[in-house]
Amino acid sequence: MYSILLLCGGLAGVTTVLFGFGGGFVVVPLLYTLLISVHGPDSGIGQAAMHIAVATSTALMVFAASLATWRHHRRQTVQWHLVRPLVGYIAMGAVLGAAAAVSLSGDWVRWVFIGYLGITIADAVLRPGCLHQAGSNVRPMGPGVTAMTGTLIGAVAALLGVGGSVMTVPLMCRRGASMTAATAMANPLSLPMAVSGTATYVLLSASDTALGDWYAGYVDLRALLVLAVGSWLGIRLASTWIGRIPDRIHAGVYLLLLTMVLVVMVLVR
Repeated sequence: MYSILLLCGGLAGVTTVLFGFGGGFVVVPLLYTLLISVHGPDSGIGQAAMHIAVATSTALMVFAASLATWRHHRRQTVQWHLVRPLVGYIAMGAVLGAAAAVSLSGDWVRWVFIGYLGITIADAVLRPGCLHQAGSNVRPMGPGVTAMTGTLIGAVAALLGVGGSVMTVPLMCRRGASMTAATAMANPLSLPMAVSGTATYVLLSASDTALGDWYAGYVDLRALLVLAVGSWLGIRLASTWIGRIPDRIHAGVYLLLLTMVLVVMVLVR
């Protein structure tokens, strides 16, 4: 199981630094599948598998998004003047999203995850943005739209255990950003969600001791450690590709990855 998680962490690192995923689209379906197959769907861990996968993925993002943000900052691909106004609102939204996830059943969280993936893929394909970029300058948002958008991004990302990229990448592409710029901004925007979301998951589920000693609430600490090591390796390997992938190919691979995860989550029960 842990060798698979190490490989999964490496893939999460690659998708974090190149696509801003924060690892969630890789970690959540794979960890959910592993927990069900190892412990069985009727065990305590099996019944909480989706909550564990989402919480552990959110915790991994604290590490992965921090490292990926530093890598992008060194390459000067992050447009900080567009990132800063959203940070506080994303952190507040993450608390709401994590609290909602803890109160919902694992099956509900899974279907919300599937539904949101489908909407994101359709939005990116049908509306101007990733595959139909028309401009080169990123248009800023007004204060009201920033507050509303930031809170929604944080809530959805923490609820599903995914990086803010599921919303920020299509959003920034529609506002004129290249895929490199959009994915670079997704990493620092995932950080406030990851920190607030992880703290909320741990605090609200701290009384659940049935999962075992290696759990902080719903966060699987052993899986988190292995995933973090793999993520570090993946980020180191993929950092050389920052800014080198043609924009249309970058966008196409982004949507292909989303589609693959959607298929896995629909098929795995």
